[in-house]
Amino acid sequence: MADQNGTPKFDIPKTCKAGVCVNEGPDFRVEIQDVPVPEPGPDEVLLKLNATGLCMSDIHFMMNDWNVPPMSTFGVKCAGHEGAGVVVKLGANVKNWKVGDRGGIKPLLDVCGACDLCWDGKENYCQKGVYTGLAATGSYQQYVVSPAKYTSPIPNGVSDYIASPIMCSASTMHRALIDSGLKAGQWVVFPGGGGGVGIQGVQLAKAMGMRPIVIDTGSQKKKLSLKMGAEEFVDFKEVSDVAAEVNAISYIGDRIGGVIMCVALPPKDTVTVGGDPSHFAFRNLKVIGSLVGTMQDTAQALEYAQRGLLKQICEVRGLSEMPESVQQLRRGEIAGRVVIDFNKP
Repeated sequence: MADQNGTPKFDIPKTCKAGVCVNEGPDFRVEIQDVPVPEPGPDEVLLKLNATGLCMSDIHFMMNDWNVPPMSTFGVKCAGHEGAGVVVKLGANVKNWKVGDRGGIKPLLDVCGACDLCWDGKENYCQKGVYTGLAATGSYQQYVVSPAKYTSPIPNGVSDYIASPIMCSASTMHRALIDSGLKAGQWVVFPGGGGGVGIQGVQLAKAMGMRPIVIDTGSQKKKLSLKMGAEEFVDFKEVSDVAAEVNAISYIGDRIGGVIMCVALPPKDTVTVGGDPSHFAFRNLKVIGSLVGTMQDTAQALEYAQRGLLKQICEVRGLSEMPESVQQLRRGEIAGRVVIDFNKP
């Protein structure tokens, strides 16, 4: 529907469907419940999400196995940070959005915009950043509010099924590839590259002229990785020495000046990155941490998608399938991404 000026008009319900985290911790589960539709503040927009990606970070938030306060500390019951949908209502002060515009929410719902990091294009490290699905209601809820200044516009030609995972996975990998300093023609290895984040990295690396290798396991992930541009797939369950296998393909194991990008975040106190300093010094090795993408990374990743260089990597499922899909993700059974369509039962 539209009003006499042609502006789309939406009937906003009092309640909406949401995937709610129950029994937060190691034995958590997700239940589909009816929750109140929030009212946007003066500087916010209300989004009706059509799709949300399921990300492993959601699992960690609901399990509370990272070194961060639990969701319940902030009164948050819905995880998720890969939402794509449409603006259905504007706050009183919002001027840069219109009802009917398409928009998405990302791992960071908001940043301060006033610190040196925000001014220097590193707002993904803003110390006042608000993490979606942890400190603010996430994209497992169909209707969500989002600060107008930090909501990402979704361009024409990019479906919600492609846009929603871009909000986190592709944006994060775009930032990591930029931070790595790698150039066209150089090898880039993605451990776990058959998953939702890694497979976006494969596509982006290919688009940037790099030569991707994926380390993962299973026929589904092998098929997806090669389809999306990986030059080689190393199954860690089928080779006795993964490093030697990668070295045989790319010689990266013997290369001077290699870069290790720390992107994935395992449970707290389970992994330590380090080694003999002389090994790093004599081989000019670098270890660089890279967090989520910036607003600009998201926009650039969406542009890659608009040009056809980032393709759909997800299986689309209905809302009723969200609880089991989350558990499948937790068990490592998902190749690429699962996207939940709120409009499908």
